[in-house]
Amino acid sequence: MTTAYTSLLGFALPVTGELSGTWGDTVNNSITQLEEDAIAGVATASVTSGNWTLSTTGSGASNEARKAILIPTGTPGVSRNILAPNSSKAYIVDNQSDAAVVLKGVTGPTAGITIATGEKCLAAWSGSDFVKVSSSIADGVTTIDFGSTGLTPSTATSGAVTVAGTLAVANGGTNLTAGTSGGVLAYTATGVLASSAALAANKMVIGGGAGVVPATTTVFGTAAAVTSGTYAQAVGYADTVVALGNTGTAINLDVTGGNVFSATLNGNATITVRYPVATGASSFTLILTNDATPGRTVSFVGSGATFKYPGGAASLSRTTTANAIDVWFFFTPDGGTTYYGSIPLKNLTT
Repeated sequence: MTTAYTSLLGFALPVTGELSGTWGDTVNNSITQLEEDAIAGVATASVTSGNWTLSTTGSGASNEARKAILIPTGTPGVSRNILAPNSSKAYIVDNQSDAAVVLKGVTGPTAGITIATGEKCLAAWSGSDFVKVSSSIADGVTTIDFGSTGLTPSTATSGAVTVAGTLAVANGGTNLTAGTSGGVLAYTATGVLASSAALAANKMVIGGGAGVVPATTTVFGTAAAVTSGTYAQAVGYADTVVALGNTGTAINLDVTGGNVFSATLNGNATITVRYPVATGASSFTLILTNDATPGRTVSFVGSGATFKYPGGAASLSRTTTANAIDVWFFFTPDGGTTYYGSIPLKNLTT
């Protein structure tokens, strides 16, 4: 009789001088049949009552562990294990039960692989655990419920994919089941994604600050260009007016604070122009009103700045009478290095 078998699949290894008169049975039953099982054999078992431990009847005999295809069936309602020998073997698993199954080694602390209900996968022993080589879940799953404790896909004939529940932001989702038509996603103050209200057509989007979803700005929109395309168009732009109050003998004018400044000259004042736009050009207008005392003086200075006036004058001729109003204009093309000044409107006493 045959005494030798292959170490992995248990095929018979006849040797010269053995099996006289019985070699046909040994070849048929312990080689040919077992080879067919390993290539195309199917093992089916219900996992309704518990785990499925693959049978491992001795070498030379048919068993579940040698089969190529494993089909768990039944209605366990909870995940079950398929326990296979810890040895080099590949399986096609077609999970036809109503819960996930875990294919893992029968001995040792192997984590195994989870096969969702309805999933079909090719699994193989890596030397220490089972791993998935390929899966049908990307092609055959039409419904995935993210709200359950496990991944529970089910198949349908429509080919559409439906997501039930929400997918957390940490897992690459939005944690939303729906959004606002025409809105945008943004993080709230608590770091949760939310949908803004619908953005107005042909307007620009402006941030609302930390924790506030963006909204449509009323400052800019788009308008038809002269030839083609679009361009940004000011819609409701307004200058920022800053009231400086009484000048005294010295007062600061911070350019970044606004575009229009007003002040009352109630002393021989030095006005220090500070904080211009660091790069590029900027300008501001100053409405300067004299108090009841005529003849006061005013001068403008700035850190490292040169003030230039028409005709190379050292200063501008202003109205010095009591209660008169002059409107000054200053422009810098170089970030505050040089200011060009003028008084386009003088002596606006009413």
